[in-house]
Amino acid sequence: MAVKRTDRTEPARLSREFGWLAALGVILVLAGLVGLVYTGVATLTSMLLFGWLLLVGGVVGLVHAVQARASGYFWLGVVVAALNIAAGVVVIARPEAAAAALTMFAALLFLTGGVFRLVGSLVVRGPQFGWTLVQGAFGLLLGILVLASWPSSSKYVIGCFFSLALLFDGLGLVATGFGGRKIVGMVAERQETTAGPTESE
Repeated sequence: MAVKRTDRTEPARLSREFGWLAALGVILVLAGLVGLVYTGVATLTSMLLFGWLLLVGGVVGLVHAVQARASGYFWLGVVVAALNIAAGVVVIARPEAAAAALTMFAALLFLTGGVFRLVGSLVVRGPQFGWTLVQGAFGLLLGILVLASWPSSSKYVIGCFFSLALLFDGLGLVATGFGGRKIVGMVAERQETTAGPTESE
């Protein structure tokens, strides 16, 4: 009895899908590397994308609020959608100013997070004491460095973070794609080995 065609085509289809996943990861890695080289362009690009996401999300939220105008959350939905639309328009119109404000906010988050981690590690002194202490010191130092060179740091900080996110996401997709292809190949080989004696029956 011959092996069914779907038994052979399914691993091939899965292998192709994992291959496309790995290809997407390579594209993201390349985009991240380019962004790390041209951080200014990456900053403006990320802010424009952020602005358009806010704008589109606000329009979609407004449409949903109008469709659900009979509910008690109509005005809340309208206010939130209007705020998203207004923020999106401001970010798209003034990406440099938006990047400066977001950089300031990120620096303050690093500072406060670093201080809390430092104080928490010194007070609790748990099993992760050393690692938490290093994280707190790194966050505090990063916040101080960003604030010390602000607002000029806003030209590269957001772009650097955005590019690093693309880079690590791409590396994760590449690892998943190649790992998935390897697993599918091993499973297909085992299926062929098991089904080999029955093919000639």
